[in-house]
Amino acid sequence: MFFLQAKTLIVEEGHGDKMVAKFAADGIIEEQPGFIDLQVMKQKPRKGQEEILVLIRWDSEESWKAWEKSDAHLAGHRANRGKPKPSFIIDSNQKVYNHLAGKSSRKPVKHES
Repeated sequence: MFFLQAKTLIVEEGHGDKMVAKFAADGIIEEQPGFIDLQVMKQKPRKGQEEILVLIRWDSEESWKAWEKSDAHLAGHRANRGKPKPSFIIDSNQKVYNHLAGKSSRKPVKHES
């Protein structure tokens, strides 16, 4: 089981690659206790806007909360305090989920005839 943080950003067309590069770049999150992985996806473009989805897996909600409250994470937010968000960002949101079940691929089972 794991804990999932999902960030969605809607940006003006032509700016999606900037957001992908920002989240894909090396950072300090990779060194945080409980961090599992981070995936960045870009939706097939629609005219006028692009959607970026960032999925961050943690081993537990407690690890995620520790990251959210950490000096390293808060310092990044403090550095941007008072600065306007980039004008190309149309909307953004974050949701969190507890992983409860899942499936993985397996080899087909031969059935007797």
